[in-house]
Amino acid sequence: MSNEMGSQGMALRTPMLNELESGPWPSFVKDLKEYSKKKPQVVQLLNQLEDSYENKWNYWLGKIINVPGYGGGVIARVSEKADQYPLLANFHTVRIIEPPGWVYNTEALRDLADAAEQHGAGILQFHGMSGDILLLGFDDAGSMSVAEDLMGSGWDIGGSGAAMRTLQCCVGQARCEMACYDTMKATKFITDSFIEFLHRPEFVYKFKFKLSGCGNDCSNSIVRSDMPIIGTWRGPMQIDQEKVAEFIDAKGLEYLIDNVITRCPTRCISVKGKTLKVEDEECVHCMHCINVMHKALKPGKDRGVTILVGGHRTLKIGDTMSSVLVPFMKLETDEDLENLKEFIERVWEFWNDNGMDHERIGEFIHRVGMATFLDGVGLEADARMIARPRTSPYIKFEELAPSRFGGETTHKPQVWNREPEGAETAD
Repeated sequence: MSNEMGSQGMALRTPMLNELESGPWPSFVKDLKEYSKKKPQVVQLLNQLEDSYENKWNYWLGKIINVPGYGGGVIARVSEKADQYPLLANFHTVRIIEPPGWVYNTEALRDLADAAEQHGAGILQFHGMSGDILLLGFDDAGSMSVAEDLMGSGWDIGGSGAAMRTLQCCVGQARCEMACYDTMKATKFITDSFIEFLHRPEFVYKFKFKLSGCGNDCSNSIVRSDMPIIGTWRGPMQIDQEKVAEFIDAKGLEYLIDNVITRCPTRCISVKGKTLKVEDEECVHCMHCINVMHKALKPGKDRGVTILVGGHRTLKIGDTMSSVLVPFMKLETDEDLENLKEFIERVWEFWNDNGMDHERIGEFIHRVGMATFLDGVGLEADARMIARPRTSPYIKFEELAPSRFGGETTHKPQVWNREPEGAETAD
């Protein structure tokens, strides 16, 4: 099958890609080959990808293209091999904001598919690393026309560049009994409140929110966003002892010990007879026991969110996971949401006033120190603000103190002062 014929007579030369069709899982190669019979640019796309696999080189270059009125949302791609593959001379990706929780109806999906096929290559990806819907394969004119078409249908362009990026969340309370807050409502609120920062980049670098309803973190926020907002609870976990007994009767005590008690990271669970006891002060809300015994155990009733900060992929300081910034915040009422908005604005203001160009907020905190950052955003230090779970605190609490370890800095790192000399400042 290495010389299959695509549309308009161009041959598919893809011996390496063909190997990806041989596994047990569905293959994008098979799908694109079938689609290439309809779209000639897909033939050239597959052939260039084969060249990339063979030569270990990415043949895509970038350029700038914007939909009128928007500062981002189109990822412009130009092929280095446009002389060989002329239909890839401009092969742009348009980002579209997905609905909270990735909940679609069939009419919406058909609308997206029709617009993508009418104006471009018709390739859709649900969802990119950014969380957006990605529509691939547009030339300059097609990028403009598909954006206008979809905006007329109620869609909106996603984020790119040094901006707030498109939010993503798990389905939350719409379909999950473990969710500790309404992730979809919070996602829409943040998006609506800060939409200008998504469409018109003005940050020092990109900023991502991802929202999960509980510690299972189904939106993968801890490692992939600058500010994860994760559902949690205060006080005791809910325990139905009758369901605990039924679980033991069905699975056996040994199964309970092997799969729940010994796997608790803080060893805060014990069993006596058919009664389960949880030392709630030691519980870190990891959700493992609840996942195994979901009829017997549930999150506590006093629910809210933990706000973290600093997760991102490799850039200046390598991959980092987010760490706790606000251990607990209620997020139920409109007033709670406004409090969240005000907090986000404080964080952004300090980061943008003092961050360097192309510096994610986690890298900014790494550079200036957590104590300086907390002072800048108006938070008190808390023992739960940690760099690594259950090991090293960011804060040394003797006077937020200079380090006792040789070689470490003994003063606050420099923070830029952008106030003009002589400017009035509030006391």
